[in-house]
Amino acid sequence: MADRIFAAITLLVVMAYGWAAFMLIKAPFQYDPLGPESWPRILSVVAGLCCLWIIFKPTVHEFDITKNSLVRIALMVGLLIGYAYLFEHVGFIIATALYCGASVKLLGGNVKQAVIFGVATSVIGYLVSAKLLELNVPAGVFKNLI
Repeated sequence: MADRIFAAITLLVVMAYGWAAFMLIKAPFQYDPLGPESWPRILSVVAGLCCLWIIFKPTVHEFDITKNSLVRIALMVGLLIGYAYLFEHVGFIIATALYCGASVKLLGGNVKQAVIFGVATSVIGYLVSAKLLELNVPAGVFKNLI
């Protein structure tokens, strides 16, 4: 039941975000394919559908949050804040590698798995974003190499 309550509250936030995305965001120009208008709209629709799925899905087991889970959630929020800060300062590749590697460790992986996943995700993510989708992602310290 707690998951449905959380999803309903989140759906209200998503609806406000979606209203802003569809009604308020009017960019005078679009500098990339998923520019300032498209991305918030896509995000609001997908998030709304996910919230609706959680609200209407049948409950299989009780929702129980332990102290360990709350600590891990707080750490993940801290990682996301750190990622947002590092993204502009050191670039997509390093910030994503650090975030993904730390996430693997937080979820129980070993150091080897964390390094491999972090590096692979950041490099592949950069190539897909910058080269394939032609999005403007910061290269950071690698801007002279890429």
